Amino acid sequence: MRANITEYMDIFVHVVESGSFIRAAEQLQMHRPAVSKAVQLLEEELGAKLLNRTTRKLSLTSEGEMFYQRAKVLLSEMTALMAAYSPMTSVRGSLRLDFPLTLAHSVLIPALDEFRTRYPDIEIVLTSSDRRIDLITEGIDCVVRLGELEDSSFIARRIGKVAMVTCAAPCYIARFGRPETLEDLAQHKAVNFFSDRSREVMPWKFVVNGETIAKRLESAILVDNSDILLTSGLAGIGLIQGVDAALRPYIDSGRLVPVLTNAPSAPKAVSVLYPDKRHLSPRVSVFIDWFSELFSR
Repeated sequence: MRANITEYMDIFVHVVESGSFIRAAEQLQMHRPAVSKAVQLLEEELGAKLLNRTTRKLSLTSEGEMFYQRAKVLLSEMTALMAAYSPMTSVRGSLRLDFPLTLAHSVLIPALDEFRTRYPDIEIVLTSSDRRIDLITEGIDCVVRLGELEDSSFIARRIGKVAMVTCAAPCYIARFGRPETLEDLAQHKAVNFFSDRSREVMPWKFVVNGETIAKRLESAILVDNSDILLTSGLAGIGLIQGVDAALRPYIDSGRLVPVLTNAPSAPKAVSVLYPDKRHLSPRVSVFIDWFSELFSR
């Protein structure tokens, strides 16, 4: 086996995750032909074709998919091993995260400079959505999710809860009145959130006398994106229930008005999902610890 096979593996993983020889070359600060040559030499060493190349995109062969999954684990273990014996070596590398839009806006981004100051050699690659994703298929290192989790083959670590709040725009209240009790909700319309996978409409949850009560409101509109939920609420389309930290600036400015203050919205759990802990890279580990610390303050 060639002495630099691990370098070829690392280049191959960058090509797969970036989806481009050019982007991989930029990330690795290499010339594009050198990246292409490394993948070619790797294929020759293995005696197997790993990538299908067209003028428009790259795709993995079945052998390439299998090799990518195992190579990523092996490289992660090698990084962890070297870090264990090199305590002065800084944690470095690309960290691929996926966050719900509302937490990315209100929690992660405002505090991210602190993480970057602590770990300047970690490059954050952030995708943000409200859909469920496959960590392995999409090459994500860890995912942060709101609410109760479905059964998963991944490790889930609950790190805290976020406060929720129920609101309406002043123009909505002027037209339809302000609900004062949970029973009043039967006379109102909501901006409802639905699961992109199951198409299930998410219930609204409230805390009354220490008990959590779920309510299903009639929809004025159904959305699968928290940014659209907020925009719909600001437009007066219906009542909304969302993360307090994300809605607080609009409440403070008067663009949204809290309702049902006698029946506060139930908080939502925040969890981090990641693959098997045995294969957890140092950069993923330090991020999870930092994000947990952020919630504990």
